[in-house]
Amino acid sequence: THLLFADDSLIFCGANDNECQKLLEILAIYERASGQQINRSKTTLFFSKSTSQAMQDSIKGALGVQVVQQYEKYLGLPSFIGRGKKASFDNIKQRVWKNLQGWEGKLLSQAGREVLIKAVAQALPTYTMSCFKLPVGLCHEIEGLIRKFFWGQRGDSRKIHWIKWEDLCKPKTQGGMGFKDLSKFNDALLAKQTWRLLHDKSSLFYRVFKAKYFPHSSVMEATNPSSSSYAWKSVL
Repeated sequence: THLLFADDSLIFCGANDNECQKLLEILAIYERASGQQINRSKTTLFFSKSTSQAMQDSIKGALGVQVVQQYEKYLGLPSFIGRGKKASFDNIKQRVWKNLQGWEGKLLSQAGREVLIKAVAQALPTYTMSCFKLPVGLCHEIEGLIRKFFWGQRGDSRKIHWIKWEDLCKPKTQGGMGFKDLSKFNDALLAKQTWRLLHDKSSLFYRVFKAKYFPHSSVMEATNPSSSSYAWKSVL
């Protein structure tokens, strides 16, 4: 019925007037007992796709809170991922670009640029990539920004890229620089989630996904229903 994370409370209930009214009664009892009051300006609603617009309007009016918008984030991740996958994750590219722009004006050696790329630019998407499969095109765009920075390109001025990016992504023992191929790194992080679904059977992550997507089999035999979440599709 609910999840508590730090100072956030996530409450789940059916999308109907009866459950909405019951939730309001519970919150009113809590307010009277604790002396605390619900901050409706910091409270949002999220509806499933099957909820009619009329019911959404009714619940929204009763609770007096806003509905989650398409590209809002929660804990650094998109609250809702629709068909525009690239737009949902575009903020990652913007964050990488902002960091690279801040470093461009500094006098950095190529070794210094290598350290910043590995420690910051390629580390920024890690948390998101451990939960979702980023569009390949977006990964290539981020890598394009990183390549230009590594070769010392500033603004519109062009610099020669002396070695192919694929070669730079090889380990240093094989003549590369050890940079990450973001798309493959994304796959590796999601494979780690599959490992968790195979071995860590006491976690909430396992129990929720097991009940919803593979109740009678292991994750290796799981199917991909059309109604499944993007997180599940990413893992598959």
